[in-house]
Amino acid sequence: MKIVNIIALILNIIGGINWGLVGLFRFDLVAWICGGQDSVFARIIYSLVGLAAIWCISLL
Repeated sequence: MKIVNIIALILNIIGGINWGLVGLFRFDLVAWICGGQDSVFARIIYSLVGLAAIWCISLL
């Protein structure tokens, strides 16, 4: 379980940095790396970050 918690925290950090960039600079790093918000890979990353956030609720 510890490895799952670490992966979830890393994904949440990535998501937080991405949202910070969107909020401050209107720059979506994940979309830029993956070729746009509508690409399959970007949607997978966004979904994984969302699932990681749900998982991290249990860490509170």
